[in-house]
Amino acid sequence: MHGIRRALISVWDKSGVVELARDLAAMGVEILSTGGTARALREAGVPVRDVADFTGFPEMLDGRVKTLHPRVHAGILHLRGRPDHERTMREHGLEPIDLVCINLYPFESVTAQSGAAWEEAIENIDIGGPAMVRSAAKNMDHVTVLTDPADYPVVLAEMRANEGATTLETRRRLGFKAFARTARYDAAIAAWLGARTGGAVAPIVLAVADGVRLRYGENPHQSAALFPEPAGAEPSVARARQLHGKEMSFNNYLDGDAALETAREFAGVPAAVVIKHNNPCGCATGPDLAEALERAWEGDPVSAFGSVIAVTVPVNLTAAERLKGRFVEALIAPAFEPDALEFLRKKSRDLRLLELDRPLVPPAPGRQVRQIVGGLLAQDRDDSIVQHWVVPTAAPFPDAKRPLAEFGIRVAKHVKSNAIVLAREHAPGRFALLGMGAGQPNRVDALRRLAVPRALENLHRLYQAADRYGESSSEFVARQMGEAVLVSDAFFPFPDNIEHAAEAGVKFIVQPGGSVRDEEVIAACDRFGIAMVFTGMRHFLH
Repeated sequence: MHGIRRALISVWDKSGVVELARDLAAMGVEILSTGGTARALREAGVPVRDVADFTGFPEMLDGRVKTLHPRVHAGILHLRGRPDHERTMREHGLEPIDLVCINLYPFESVTAQSGAAWEEAIENIDIGGPAMVRSAAKNMDHVTVLTDPADYPVVLAEMRANEGATTLETRRRLGFKAFARTARYDAAIAAWLGARTGGAVAPIVLAVADGVRLRYGENPHQSAALFPEPAGAEPSVARARQLHGKEMSFNNYLDGDAALETAREFAGVPAAVVIKHNNPCGCATGPDLAEALERAWEGDPVSAFGSVIAVTVPVNLTAAERLKGRFVEALIAPAFEPDALEFLRKKSRDLRLLELDRPLVPPAPGRQVRQIVGGLLAQDRDDSIVQHWVVPTAAPFPDAKRPLAEFGIRVAKHVKSNAIVLAREHAPGRFALLGMGAGQPNRVDALRRLAVPRALENLHRLYQAADRYGESSSEFVARQMGEAVLVSDAFFPFPDNIEHAAEAGVKFIVQPGGSVRDEEVIAACDRFGIAMVFTGMRHFLH
């Protein structure tokens, strides 16, 4: 173990760097630095030697070339105690560099901004920084490499305890961390470039941060961790700020992501999505968030117990009060007004409150990646609604029903296949999920055993809650079912689906079409006076 005699410090993020350099200098360490870092250290009164003076070679090409020099890399890479390396160092008058403190140009944060220019992105690709980090990390048995300000105090404390030296265990830990950092950095660059130049089958390069250990996975016997990706243009549950409540679980993140993906469909209007086991059991838009939350909860009050909810607008006190007496695992929102946050914190010490890291926007084009054993599957994001709007039935599909139909399609996109959704207009221009069937091996069961019974149950409950005089329960249910729109995520393979829908009183159906039995399905609709739309776009979600 030998003490650190010379350190090279060149950082973009200058958090803690003055304190680090000052303490190193106080221990007799010579500080080498460049550009803005050297200037910041000098202004703080820390003695600094310019790298240009160390190498005898000036910075050039607007700072693109300053540390890419044999004196720098030989000083880092030579093996201490190896005779031929030591001899070479003496012959060429080279001096050792024992500590390298580097963080890199902010490529990730620059490209995370919407509309980042190509030229700006390229200029923020660091070359000398990763080269020095990798040199130091390769020689981790002899050189200490720092890429994270959180490690500065650890290294300083260890040096004080070991006569200016660090331990092999620490150097190897920091070396691993350094390679992980440069791997993430290069992956972020490759991913950004690939999205713009690589095409559909460009190599998949993933850039993720250090993992955060979770209590367990989907089940208690499975260990788990969260690996957040660098900040992007869209908000993410993985990067949301937790304001209150228990630690997020693996399943909370899965349901939270499903909730946020559904909520994106309604960005710009007050809306709420209630998720249970990755499926929207409730979803609604409203004139305000309080109304949207109430109508979303009505989609399935039983399943909503213990759900995860995402909303599209900041939570105010009126909306927060709608959750009084209702058990919710997590609430995800763009923001929480102070009195709403206070109310929700008092409501439950366990309720997880997550504030999004960025404004909510509609789903943007992109690529989705899923892991299977032995490989990865990649596909374009399902960011569309319809390909066309064709009415093949004798009964016309009213233009006034199209907004309700599109609401149903947006919800159905996020229901596990086979998916059937029934949607209603609870107020002019405001829509709500009435019933849904998800994840069934056949479509007819999703319709007749799940979506329709849930819709009928919800309507009977709504009737009882409203005390609707002058209209019987059966009349109310029939009227509501006759005004609702039924959406299927894929085509109907047989006319039996139409027969069961007609039996329930459905008068409006939306589906992609494309079955070899489309004519039989159209004939069944005509027989029952049902208006049907073909959209030409399937929305499977497995």
